[in-house]
Amino acid sequence: MLVAAVQFAPDKGKLSINLDRIAEGILQSAAEGAVLVAFPETATTGYFLEGGVVELCLTSQQLADELGSRLRSKLESKVDVIVGYYQLEDGNIYNSSAYLTCSSEGCVHNHSYQKFFLPTYGVFDEDRFVSRGRALGVVETQLGKTGMMICEDVWHSIFPTMTAVSGATTMVIPSASPARGFNGEHIENHDRYGRLVRGISEEHGVFCILCQLVGFEGGKGFVGGSMITDPFGRVLVEAPVGREAMIMTELDLGLVQIARASTPLISDLQSAWPTIRNLVADADHLPE
Repeated sequence: MLVAAVQFAPDKGKLSINLDRIAEGILQSAAEGAVLVAFPETATTGYFLEGGVVELCLTSQQLADELGSRLRSKLESKVDVIVGYYQLEDGNIYNSSAYLTCSSEGCVHNHSYQKFFLPTYGVFDEDRFVSRGRALGVVETQLGKTGMMICEDVWHSIFPTMTAVSGATTMVIPSASPARGFNGEHIENHDRYGRLVRGISEEHGVFCILCQLVGFEGGKGFVGGSMITDPFGRVLVEAPVGREAMIMTELDLGLVQIARASTPLISDLQSAWPTIRNLVADADHLPE
């Protein structure tokens, strides 16, 4: 199945303009045959909004309606869309990724994953302005069970592990990562993301679709370097650093079974999971 990741530079705070461009990216990806297209974290608005999230957040239905009105009668086939936005739900605001199904009739909202790990170090201050999510994001898509995480969620190995144990065979990771840690030609957080997604894919036998924000906000440049990896940890396609791009590749879903048969780590983990839960519950040195 053909999938796409649109490495995107939003116009900060310009919701309507960004939605127009997201719709264009969906149409272009679908026209080339993609069955799933991913956009970065906070693609609808830009990332560094602070208190501006109050004016620019959307309910999941508003997001579906806004994109649906732009796509109606234009799509020739159904396409799954994962897009980052600031979500309003029950009076709280979340940094979320929506999973939509879009067609010539509009867009239907299926699920929104709400970011769990909210960074509050360095240039980050998310925990002041948005609420923490409380659930894993494992949903049924055209690719089978797909796990949704956002940015720092994958820096904590326990989260992709729980997502894999819950049955995900593909993981979609929208991210907004300002470039930091320059060492010659290398950008440390870009290199770290590469190691992370390759490691997640290889350990759990899953495809990973990392979709990064680019552009500048307040002097901070988002790194880019989106990539798609296969269940053996190999990079199938990678976007350039620092500029907009759309990357596409075919996913051979049969590779999941082959990778897991050759290295059955996820099977071992799933069978041992009840014992692991008991170990965590009984560990006196771990916080309750």
